[in-house]
Amino acid sequence: MKIKYATICKTGRRSNNEDCFNVLKMPEHNRFMGIVCDGMGGHSFGEVASEAVCNAISKYWQDNTDTPDSDQKVVMACRKACNAINQKSYDLSHAEMGTTMVMVSIEGDKATIAHVGDSRCYLLRQSEGLLYQTEDHVRIDFGWEIVSRCFFSYRPEVAVPDIRQFTIQKGDRILLCSDGLYKSMAPDILQTRMLDDKPLEDILDVFDFLCQKQGDDNYTAIFIEIE
Repeated sequence: MKIKYATICKTGRRSNNEDCFNVLKMPEHNRFMGIVCDGMGGHSFGEVASEAVCNAISKYWQDNTDTPDSDQKVVMACRKACNAINQKSYDLSHAEMGTTMVMVSIEGDKATIAHVGDSRCYLLRQSEGLLYQTEDHVRIDFGWEIVSRCFFSYRPEVAVPDIRQFTIQKGDRILLCSDGLYKSMAPDILQTRMLDDKPLEDILDVFDFLCQKQGDDNYTAIFIEIE
């Protein structure tokens, strides 16, 4: 299948951008992969954590193009990511750091979606609407939203991904995004705009406007359409 995509990654109202993303186009292997990571606020070096995890999982995917997508492949990539964030923490005097992660790998007509934390993936189909939305790994403590699963230095036991596979069709749209994007608009607005008959870049421009107007965080998205 042919794939087109558009991206956005902005600092928003924060002083620095702790989000990181990557897109791997591998048409010679009939593959495509996108990943978004969001460094965790409240801890130092969020931008280091997100970059370490993003790069480690991307490299694992690049190095294993001959391996079919599977739950085990995602788990192995996440182990590499845990090692990477641990090494960064060690290099920075054992600094505590963490990040969320959401990714999609498309192999032929199969999409493998995995996430850890509260960055999200939405899969929508023109004729059916929302087919799948990742479930945030969060809990509420004394009124505060706490991420319960993430990549965190020296805590591999909390880096447990949820993994789902879907058969995709022409016209399907997939959005990977950090929480700074989806928290800046109502869910029905986000999903309705995702299905607008417009170029992907134009839809991301609408999301950009809403994030600037209503958001208070970094925001990142990879918006994908199956042609």
